[in-house]
Amino acid sequence: MKKFIFIIFVSIIFSNCAQKDFYVIEGYTQGTTYKIIYEGTFENLGKEVDSVLHNFDLSLSTYIPNSIISKINKNEVYSAVDKYFIDMYNEAERVNKLSDGAFDITIAPIVNAYGFGFTDKNNQIDSVLIDSLLQYVGMDKIKLENNKIQKKYPQVMLDPNALAQGQSVDVICDFLLSKGIKNYLVDIGGEVKVKGKKYKNLWLVAVDKPIDGNMEEGKDIQVKLFITDIALATSGDYRKFYVEDGKKYSHSINPKTGLPARQNILSVTIFAQSCITADAIATACMVSGFEKSLQILKENPELEAYFIYVDNHGKTKVFYTKGVEKYLK
Repeated sequence: MKKFIFIIFVSIIFSNCAQKDFYVIEGYTQGTTYKIIYEGTFENLGKEVDSVLHNFDLSLSTYIPNSIISKINKNEVYSAVDKYFIDMYNEAERVNKLSDGAFDITIAPIVNAYGFGFTDKNNQIDSVLIDSLLQYVGMDKIKLENNKIQKKYPQVMLDPNALAQGQSVDVICDFLLSKGIKNYLVDIGGEVKVKGKKYKNLWLVAVDKPIDGNMEEGKDIQVKLFITDIALATSGDYRKFYVEDGKKYSHSINPKTGLPARQNILSVTIFAQSCITADAIATACMVSGFEKSLQILKENPELEAYFIYVDNHGKTKVFYTKGVEKYLK
């Protein structure tokens, strides 16, 4: 088995960032890299940024044994959840409803079984196992009450990774705003949010072509986007999957069937005011497929999207909502 775990779908293109009034912070968090570019008089906010990200991980990282979410997953005694957790849960519940269950943070037991989660892969994945795990999947199996999570079954586990990375981008942006910084770009693992401009120019980002084997960000670009005051997140199955016995297993799992989503979307980029929303909706679209995704967008006109998909004749096509046009110029 060979597992591809690269999940950076949006490549950032930078130029002239070394001038004295713009600063760059780079680091490693949540199993991926981050890069922050901001204008201001603070030459090094690196330690403060790392501290913010560390506190965020203590709430929502499934890879830290003593994090709030890890304690919930292990049914350990824990105190009330914090604001990070509450914000994540509320958004997860909202997107679950608007996507008709295509997005679901209780998918953890099945994601873990396939080897895409925070536990070891199950060696015997079959319909019997999947059916046995599906009884623990569904937002109706959990409830947030008095700042504590209540589970219907102890086997229920939560995986917030489909929106927590986007949420961490929002958290860092709030931190920068608290410092009075008005022009910045925050990129954590390819989830991006920008404000203002880079000097007099819009921020320039690029979406990679969704081709299996395209593992190097920025090497094979699909489209360049010129953006300001917006967040975006891209999801696709061309980097995070594994092949076993000649069969490709996607990391996008359908919560209703427990099977890897076999839809016609190769890549979708969602534009929203918050990165947590863009991240969650992008995942929901990958599970829902192109036609159902269009319905989600129709019912939520504040969102914009750029799709790369395969039509009924097997041809690769591009579709984007009208609001994306301004980002292409």
